[in-house]
Order: sequence, then C-alpha cells, then structure tokens
Amino acid sequence: MEVVVTMIDLHTHSSVSDGTDTIEELVGKAGQAGIEILSISDHDTMDGVDLAQELGAKAGIEVLRGMELSTHHTTGAGSTSIHLLAYGCDPTSEHIITLLRDLTEARESRVPKMVEVLNGLGLELTVEEVEAQSSVASVSGRPHVADAMVARGYVASREEAFATYLSEEGPAYISRYTPCLNEAIELIHQARGVAVLAHPWGRGSQEVLDATEIEKLVGDYHLDGIEVDHVDHDDQARMVLRGLAEDLGLIITGSSDYHGLGKTRNPLGVNTTPYDIYERLKSTIEERGGRP
Repeated sequence: MEVVVTMIDLHTHSSVSDGTDTIEELVGKAGQAGIEILSISDHDTMDGVDLAQELGAKAGIEVLRGMELSTHHTTGAGSTSIHLLAYGCDPTSEHIITLLRDLTEARESRVPKMVEVLNGLGLELTVEEVEAQSSVASVSGRPHVADAMVARGYVASREEAFATYLSEEGPAYISRYTPCLNEAIELIHQARGVAVLAHPWGRGSQEVLDATEIEKLVGDYHLDGIEVDHVDHDDQARMVLRGLAEDLGLIITGSSDYHGLGKTRNPLGVNTTPYDIYERLKSTIEERGGRP
C-alpha cells in the first residue's frame, strides 16, 4: 500500500480576521512552506475562503473551508472561552448566517467600549485608529485594538497588550456574546459541517473542559474531533488528549494556528495532520452534504 506524505495545516488565520497576512500572502507563504493542503479558519467568518480556494487551485494547494468559532463552556468549575473549528459548513446555511451575524454585531459593539476603558486608564485611543488597523478584516476585534496600542507606542507587541490590558483578566477586557459550546456544535452540524475542538487544553481551559466534559460533548452533541497537536499543548497534554480521542473515535488534527506576525510561536506547518485523518475529515463533510 502506498503511503501518502502530504503537508497539511488545518488552522491558519489571515487579515480577514486577526492574522497579519492577506489571503494572497498566506496562500503564497503556504506554498513556500511546502504545504499542500491548507485550511483558512478565520475567527467567526468564512469571508476569505472563496478567494483562498481560487488562489490555492492555481498554486496547487487544496484549501479546505473552515473557520474558528468563539464559544463558551460553563461547568461547576466555572466558565471559559472555548474555540471551535468548523470545517466544511455550507455558507448559505441560515443557521450559520444568523450565528455569524450575531457574533459580528457583538464584536462591533465591543471595540468602542474597550477604547473608552483604555482612555479612562490614560491611554488615548480612538475607534478610528483601531479600524485603521483592521481595514481588510471583516470586523475589528481585540487584536486590532492591540495593534493600535502598538502603533501609539503604549506597548511593544500584541502579546504585551493582551498580557497587560486585553486578556480576560486585564483591566480593559470587555465581555461579548458567544454561543455556548454545545449550541455551536449543533449549529455546525445543522450546516452540514464538522466540529473540532481547537487547542482545548491550552490557556487554562482544562479545568472547565476536562476529559469528562469532552466525553459528554461526544455523547450528547456528537463532537467530531479534537485538535491535539498544537503549540499550546505540551507533550503530556497531547498524549492524554490523543488517547482520549482514540477511545472516543474522534478525528485527531494538528495545525499551526498561524497568525503571521500576530503570534510568534506559530509558524506555518509547525504541527500537521496526517493524510488519512484529512481524508476522514473531508469524507465526513461530503457525506453530510457540506461544502469542503
């Protein structure tokens, strides 16, 4: 049996959300990195996917339709933000259209509130300055506020802006609407897509989203997969998550979570997905009638 060796990166971001590369730049860099299968999974939007697929076809790169949905999960241990990768959703699905509209409105209403808080902290900033940093994005968000702060010289990087002001524990953090995790999984399925937990044990999420909770998501809501190989997971987390996913029969992915200059530890291809896993992911989308 022939072994297919293909470089597959299923989680990347462009300037359509909070990456710093345009779609053209991202597809070009993927080609230079030797990536043959790529997913553009921007936050709460699929706006860049059609162009990426068009450019990918010309460059010999297969581009899988994706996005990364913002959700939250609440248990007795508390509530935390959880990101959910959605692959192959039908972009004409009313379920997805409504969800993305609500998420966009929540993001848009959040930026002026953050700017107001920062001004109160003595950091003069305007909404227009934030929007200038997100001119090609579908909507402005925290990373663009961070970029405006960098441009003003208040901080040296996005990382510093989040660490000192914009993280969930920061003084300028403003909460916004997100669907609960189980609701988002169901919406992805209604749009004929595949739902994969993004870096579930990164950034302190393990306390809320432990093995028992993941088992419940599979049993009650038919979660499809887990992103295991990710820079936010150490070797121990990867080993435990891989064993759990195998026991539950889940799709196991790996990817870079590339953001261009927006993240320094996430070069393209730093983690990849095996070809046989990709085949299973794509065939599941096709069986459901989705849009890979």
